[in-house]
Amino acid sequence: MEHFGTIPDPRIERKKLHKLHDIIFITIAAVICGADDWDDIEDWGNLKLDWLKTMLELPNGIPSHDTFNRVFSLIDPEAIQKSFTSWVQSVAKVTQGQVISLDGKRLCNSGEYGEKSVIHMVSAWSNANNMVLAQQKINDKSNEITAIPALLDVLSVAGCIITIDAMGCQKAIAEKIVEKGADYILAVKDNQEFLHDDLKEAFGSSKEIEQDTQLNTGHGRIEKRTCKIIKDTDWVCKKEEWKKLQTLICIESERTNKATGAFEKHTRYFISSKDADAKHFNNAIREHWAIENKLHWTLDVAFGEDKSNKRAGNAAENFSFISKVALNVLQQHDDYKGKRKKSMKTKRKKAGWDNDYLATVLAGIDKLGNS
Repeated sequence: MEHFGTIPDPRIERKKLHKLHDIIFITIAAVICGADDWDDIEDWGNLKLDWLKTMLELPNGIPSHDTFNRVFSLIDPEAIQKSFTSWVQSVAKVTQGQVISLDGKRLCNSGEYGEKSVIHMVSAWSNANNMVLAQQKINDKSNEITAIPALLDVLSVAGCIITIDAMGCQKAIAEKIVEKGADYILAVKDNQEFLHDDLKEAFGSSKEIEQDTQLNTGHGRIEKRTCKIIKDTDWVCKKEEWKKLQTLICIESERTNKATGAFEKHTRYFISSKDADAKHFNNAIREHWAIENKLHWTLDVAFGEDKSNKRAGNAAENFSFISKVALNVLQQHDDYKGKRKKSMKTKRKKAGWDNDYLATVLAGIDKLGNS
């Protein structure tokens, strides 16, 4: 709260029946415990009033659901973003060679037909830390191409590897990543038609190909991933336009369903400023998909983000930050039932049932930062 406590209060003085600090803390704690809307947050606050009074002053009790909605619709999202990023940087350890994945996601119910566009957010995910490092809203009538440089501006990524899907395969973005002292791995598809054709030709003709093959079994399927790399970048026309281009990459993935025998094969292409071997790229590109599995999927399934209908003012964007605070805190808490790690859904329920467990979850992230 020393980070979130600096957010400017947008309310006029006579409307301040509840402290902004209290409103933010109650919201974060309630979302950790499974609350997904303003009514849930008010109900949770009233049920946990005695526990909350051990930490907060609450001069006028628990705010109403309308108050939570109104306050979060008024708070400046840039202020929350600044506090969120400051907090994450105080607890996450970003180290040399770490993969940071960037990807966008729609908040499906955040728009109003004819009046307000659906909000899109681009997030930066660190699989090594198991945390969202930062996020950036995509402006109306824009796309990820303009949001990604803004997101990079708030990140400390020197020495890291930035992985982005095909939307971010842009010369300006590659240059921005290199300027930040990082390396890039960018997926290449038909939005970069000539580059895509160059890579196909290179891997179809070159005899100087290094490769690494990995075999994985699980979830009822067998997956074989072969990473091929070429260091000769002369295959790319106007290669000098791609800042520090060093490696051309091809990933061939084969997947077999154990039960049905169904077989799939996909070939994807990438470019990178990194000078590394095929095994390194095979691992880094595989790691990119954690942003889909551990972040986007979890937000939809465990936090119900796609079903959320928060539309007033800045409420949807600000609540997205709160959800990611809760997710980061819960991801850091190792909780097992036997040998199996408890799901995000189970952790949220347990935090709602057990005050001591909730206190441990909240304290755990602080211990991480001070360890």
